[in-house]
Amino acid sequence: MSNEPSQSLSKQTKGILNQYGIKLNRNLGQNYLIDKNKRDQIIDFGDINSNDFVLEIGTGIGTLTLELAKRAGKVIAIEQDTNIANILKERLRKEKIDNVELINDDALNVDFPKFNKIVSNLPYQISSPITFKFLNYDFDMAILMYQKEFAERMTGEVGTKDYSRLSAMLYFKCDVETLTDVSAESFIPKPKVDSTVVKLTPKENKISEDDFKVYSNFTKALFQHRNKKIRNALIDSRHIICSLDKKQMKEKINAIEDEKLNEYLKKRVMVVSPEEILILSKELNRILSE
Repeated sequence: MSNEPSQSLSKQTKGILNQYGIKLNRNLGQNYLIDKNKRDQIIDFGDINSNDFVLEIGTGIGTLTLELAKRAGKVIAIEQDTNIANILKERLRKEKIDNVELINDDALNVDFPKFNKIVSNLPYQISSPITFKFLNYDFDMAILMYQKEFAERMTGEVGTKDYSRLSAMLYFKCDVETLTDVSAESFIPKPKVDSTVVKLTPKENKISEDDFKVYSNFTKALFQHRNKKIRNALIDSRHIICSLDKKQMKEKINAIEDEKLNEYLKKRVMVVSPEEILILSKELNRILSE
């Protein structure tokens, strides 16, 4: 890691923004990393070489992009803000960098070109949908920066305050490893919270896509009422998992004779593991569809 003072990246970033008359909008997730040591650390986590095609979402003016391009075979850089994308295009031209495919569009709405790694300081407001979009693609690993609270929910253990629909959904899709925290002081404009860099490593499919779709619906229904008993949570969110009315659903659940299933139904949502939710979702989906 370079010993060049982190302040130099701050001065460089502010200088470019001033040159082009850009005022960053915190509400749009435009928080630019200005700590060079953290930037270099994030790139090092990616273990990038010339065989890698790296996807970056929310490039900004290229704080990560330019350095990624020096190591990767190719960088697919997606930036929604046209003015910012044009600045990055000009920086790439000046630096004579020709292995970056710059896409000026909404990352949630485009099909990603071929890639095998992801390295991004993600816009906070799309953290959840973009993460699940990533997981529809095949890749080796992702190094991603999120709000610290979001990252904590990604790794939430069963029974803790951080256990959530997010952690339950990710459980069957990928391993999540916390790598480092990044202070709010490392960005302009300064966000209200600290950030965390995590590594996602996709799991080989442990469950079928059909089972995961059912699991996903049940997980959504359950975590809308995480402190309730499962029976009541599912009845209250029945529209997510079936077309039965309240009376019909109660009758179906009350008729269940399976002892193990009835024990699950008495538990509170926050103490039921992803494996148990999977069992529940498969069995109850069958029962409620009969």
